[in-house]
Amino acid sequence: MQKLTLLLGFTCGICALSVPAADKPKETRCYELRTYYAAPGKLDALNARFRNHTMRIFGKHGMINIGYWTPADNADNRLIYLLGFPSREAAKKSWQEFSSDADWQKVVSESESGGRLVMRVESVYLTSTDYAPEIQTSKAAEPRLFELRTYTAALGKLEDLHARFREHTCKLFEKHGMTNFGYWTPMDKEKGADNTLIYIVAHQNKAAADASWKAFREDPAWVAVKQASEEKAGGSLTVPEGVKSVFMAPTDYSPTR
Repeated sequence: MQKLTLLLGFTCGICALSVPAADKPKETRCYELRTYYAAPGKLDALNARFRNHTMRIFGKHGMINIGYWTPADNADNRLIYLLGFPSREAAKKSWQEFSSDADWQKVVSESESGGRLVMRVESVYLTSTDYAPEIQTSKAAEPRLFELRTYTAALGKLEDLHARFREHTCKLFEKHGMTNFGYWTPMDKEKGADNTLIYIVAHQNKAAADASWKAFREDPAWVAVKQASEEKAGGSLTVPEGVKSVFMAPTDYSPTR
C-alpha cells in the first residue's frame, strides 16, 4: 500500500495498472456526492455559508471535504460537492452529529432568516472502482475545469464497461491531456449500483477539454478498443443517451481546484 500522504490518505489503484486489480487492497472508504439546488437568488448565500461555516463543521464531525463545484451551465442554481468518510456507518454517524450540532443549528437559523437557501438535495453514496486514482485535493496554479460524467451501462454490461476503463480508457484519457480524478459506482441499488459508473476528470479549461475529447475520439487506439469491446459484449456498453456530462468550475473555497 502506498504511503498515506496529505492527499487525504485515500488509497486505491491507479488507472495505469501495474499489477492485477485483484492484488490491490480493497478500497473501504465511502464517498458521498451531493447536489444542492439553491433557492432563486440564494446561491451566493449558500456558497458563503459553506465557505464561512459548513466546511468547518463538517470537519468537526469527521467529514472530509474533497471538492465543491458549480456547473458552468447553472440555470438551476446547483452546488455539487464530494465528501469522504471512513465507511458508510461513519457517514451516518457524522450526519447525525452534524445535524444536531448547536453551532450548525445557529448557522442555519441566521443564514435562513430571509428564507431557505436550498430547495432540493440529491445524494448518492459511492465506492471507488479498483482502477480509480488516488484522490488528490491539490490546487493547480490556475483553477481547472472539472467534468462530472455519469454512464448508464446496458443491461449486464457494467463489468465490461469497467474493464474497458481499467485496461484502456483511463490511459487514453491521460494520453490526451485529461486528468483522472475519481471513478466510482453507487453503493445502493436504487441509485444505480448495478448499472452506473460516475467519474470526474479535470481539464485546463473548456478549449483544452474540447481538444482532448476530439483527439481521444479520433485516436485509432480508442476506435479499435471501442469496437473490440462492443463486439465482445454483443453491443454498446451503454444505453442510448446513457452518457451525461456536466462541466464544473471549482468554488473559491474548494480544497480541489
